[in-house]
Amino acid sequence: MKNKVKIITDSNSGILQSEADELGIFVIPMPFTINEKEYLEEITLNQKSFYKMLKDDVDISTSQPSPFYLEELWTKQLEENEEIVYIPMSSGLSGTCEMAQNLSLKFDDKVQVVDNLRISVTQKESVFEAIELVKRGKSAKEIKEYLESTKDKSSIYIMLETLKYLKKGGRIKPAAANLATMLRIKPILSSRGDKFDLFAKSFSVVVGKKKMIQKIKEELMDEFKDEYESGRMTVSVAHTQNYDKALQFKEEIETELPKLKFHFVDALSLSVSCHIGPGALAIAIAVNNFLE
Repeated sequence: MKNKVKIITDSNSGILQSEADELGIFVIPMPFTINEKEYLEEITLNQKSFYKMLKDDVDISTSQPSPFYLEELWTKQLEENEEIVYIPMSSGLSGTCEMAQNLSLKFDDKVQVVDNLRISVTQKESVFEAIELVKRGKSAKEIKEYLESTKDKSSIYIMLETLKYLKKGGRIKPAAANLATMLRIKPILSSRGDKFDLFAKSFSVVVGKKKMIQKIKEELMDEFKDEYESGRMTVSVAHTQNYDKALQFKEEIETELPKLKFHFVDALSLSVSCHIGPGALAIAIAVNNFLE
């Protein structure tokens, strides 16, 4: 007898392969090309090796699963499951989502591709909501509709340690990057999933963290007020090779925002990390309507 719905996501969610097995889901390892050789996140490329190569200034480029891989994966999964919900990273940050949506047309509604503008811990939050909806007997289409209906219920702020990698990727002008480095400015980026914008600048980690927490407080008192006051907003921390400081940031957030449900302290995916480098700290809030 087939299972009803299978949840599939990608490693941009921060969900490890070992976690995927425990959760009963499938995590697609995102591909990378490094010095013209392809690697798969957490399969043939771990965090330690990745950051060593990043430090050595090797040529790293991100990629996406091929349509041939996805078609083969979905076909295999549908042998054991009636339907699939695929939760890729935001369509605003990768072409994977659009490609998957077009490919899903070949599967007669048995594959529902979610475009809810999530990345990292907010994407992971969506996966956990989807798992709960499967338990409640919801169809793949119902899960997709729910996740897309709450796509604007999340927010991310990330403070960078260096502008070196944004400069290397052509995402910031060299002169601006060099000036910021000289002045030891730490940029803080914000995202609602479709893109990353400059939110603020800080001359210290301490001040930067305070700015991010203050902005989150403002959002919780404004556009997310209903969800926050009813206990349906979660907060998580993400980082790039900065685990100890991420744990410290977690404690500070819990002190400042005791009513929020704290969920994850995760490493940012390698797809994001290759553009921002090590030492970054991020705070993210997202709705979860199924908290106990």
